[in-house]
Amino acid sequence: MSDGEKSTEMLETPKEVKMLRMSPSSLQRDLVETNLEAEEPHEVDIDMTSLAEGKLDERDLRKKQVFGGWKLAWLVYQSLGVIYGDIGTSPLYVYSSTFTSEPSYDDVLGAVSLVIWALTIMVTIKYVFIVLLADDEGDGGTFALYSLLSRYANLVRYDPRYSNMVRMERHATNDLKKPNLMTRSFIEKSTIVKWMLKVVGAFGVALLLADGVLTPAQSILGAIQGASVVNPDISTSVIVGASCAILVLVFIIQPLGTSKIASTFAPIVILWMLFNLTFGIYNLVKYDASVFKAFSPYFAGAYLVRNKRAGWMSLGGILLAFTGVETMFADLGAFSRRAVQLSWLCFVYPCLLISYIGQGAHIIVHPSAYANPFYLTVPPGMLWPSLIVAVLACIVASQAVITGAYQTTRIGEAYGTCVILVSFLTTCMVTIVALIVWRLPIWIVLPIFVVFALWDGMFLSAALSKVPSGAWFTLMIAIVLTCIFMLWRYGKEEQWKAEESDNLPLSQTLILHQDSIYLKTEKGSAQITPIQGLGIFFDKSGSSINAPTVFLHFLQKFNAMPEVTVFLHLRPLSIPTVAPEERYAVTLCSTRDENGCKKAIPNCYRLIVRHGYTDEIVTPDLGVLVHDIIRAFLKLYDRSSEEDRGIVALTRASESQIIYIVGKEQLKVAANRNYFRRAVLWVFLLFKASSRSKVQNLNVETERVVEVGFVKTM
Repeated sequence: MSDGEKSTEMLETPKEVKMLRMSPSSLQRDLVETNLEAEEPHEVDIDMTSLAEGKLDERDLRKKQVFGGWKLAWLVYQSLGVIYGDIGTSPLYVYSSTFTSEPSYDDVLGAVSLVIWALTIMVTIKYVFIVLLADDEGDGGTFALYSLLSRYANLVRYDPRYSNMVRMERHATNDLKKPNLMTRSFIEKSTIVKWMLKVVGAFGVALLLADGVLTPAQSILGAIQGASVVNPDISTSVIVGASCAILVLVFIIQPLGTSKIASTFAPIVILWMLFNLTFGIYNLVKYDASVFKAFSPYFAGAYLVRNKRAGWMSLGGILLAFTGVETMFADLGAFSRRAVQLSWLCFVYPCLLISYIGQGAHIIVHPSAYANPFYLTVPPGMLWPSLIVAVLACIVASQAVITGAYQTTRIGEAYGTCVILVSFLTTCMVTIVALIVWRLPIWIVLPIFVVFALWDGMFLSAALSKVPSGAWFTLMIAIVLTCIFMLWRYGKEEQWKAEESDNLPLSQTLILHQDSIYLKTEKGSAQITPIQGLGIFFDKSGSSINAPTVFLHFLQKFNAMPEVTVFLHLRPLSIPTVAPEERYAVTLCSTRDENGCKKAIPNCYRLIVRHGYTDEIVTPDLGVLVHDIIRAFLKLYDRSSEEDRGIVALTRASESQIIYIVGKEQLKVAANRNYFRRAVLWVFLLFKASSRSKVQNLNVETERVVEVGFVKTM
């Protein structure tokens, strides 16, 4: 076999993608996976062809984890310390936010009935049994819902450089029933609907952030106000000051991480829930056990009919009973569905039911207790312990700053609006998921959607009626954040369009003639001058076909390239770490000669580094690491003079100098864009300019970094 045939054979990619399991010494020569730490290469199980083409390996994608046994029990325990701090502290202020004066017996029964059925319908049935099923490979939240829909329908414009790294699971047309297919087609063909879904996803996340702004103010102030029961002379400024001090502590412990915080907070939440359970039982035994009649939904309906507008307005206080339900879904990825379901159904749900029912029993006998429903219903001698545990439980619920010295009643009016809006948006998105992802019949999906939409709408209408008295604040935060999200997304899509001209294959850029490399230009071709040293170009896409953008502009500006060139692509994965033997993939870069034959570019390599979020790859020793990987790659070939020359060139280049070449893109707005779009893009560029530069993010020696500037017009 001639050298030309040998090179061509090494560069050809198999037509079928297969999972190969073999030692690196027997891999096809288009790609080699190496383990630099072991004397003998380990066996690996990698889709070599996918990596060679720049695609994600199946293991690069986040997959849902299924736990059982003691691991599941531990996750159930940890979930108590993270998820339920918010909804678990609602007994502090639900009834005080519901009633404005001492309630009658029938009104107490009606409010308790509404709380019972709110927890049952909204949390247990809707979220625990339905919404939690709509996870995106174990992740939850409105972004996860949008991501799930994007994989099953053509909704999103992706960066062309990463389009081969996106996993689509769109159902075949024949696999969908007519109503489901019509729904998907309508969404895919309508620009307005796709835009609305994008806005809904962003608005849902913005509402969660706005919700988080008020969580500490509502929870901690509600807990600290219990001190006024012990000492009525305590001023509001003291209560707010103590709350701020507690929040400082909350921020100090954040670097400990979710796992440690969850393990630390779980005993607090468990103790708090047991306090609520015990106090509820005590009040039921001592006061009026007839409150159990509230399990009948009749009393909830009668309450709303009897009180008319006042009853409808009081729903804004009732909905505080399920504030925090959105975190059950948003935090799903940290604990798993089964852990969340078990922790709610087996512990939190019964504790909260008994707590609210017990408070109702006490308020029936002592109507004035509605003003501070938790502390005024505490058994004798338990006030101080309950105050301490309540404050600790509210620390669990609080992960943001107090935004103002509001009273808890006014904060509750703003707070509940975010919660019910997120719930309503979730209902709409899960309905679409049920049709185009789960492929459920529309005659099942539509009635369920109507029921939950009416239930959400009832609470939402009451919450929106309080916009002038406080809810405007959270809505303003959410709207501003949504505008920022949408503006950034629009700017990125325009940036991708501007960069499309740089997506050129190496074969359209370089041509080989004998032993020389030539750059293709509009006027012909120009010979490229080699520069002494090892040049490492940071490649964003990792495609085996296209040339890195920074490399193209380097060639155009200098008509030269380093003696040994490496295109380095860092591929972050959603896992903690990647084993060394599965971390590196090397390919030879190829182009065509004057006869159109595919050949390897001398001393030009592409290196893909798969790494987890705890792996540190870009270090001051990065150049040495790249040298060692390429050298190991060359040594795994059958020894020949060609491979020896490659090793000699690599050693000589590394000893001469190692440089890191990164791109510095400057974006400009085209003069022919209309004023509104120009204004939006100018704001996008302002945001982009305030972000850290690539050089600042690189943990390498600054004197070895070369920035190549280029201008793109949007």
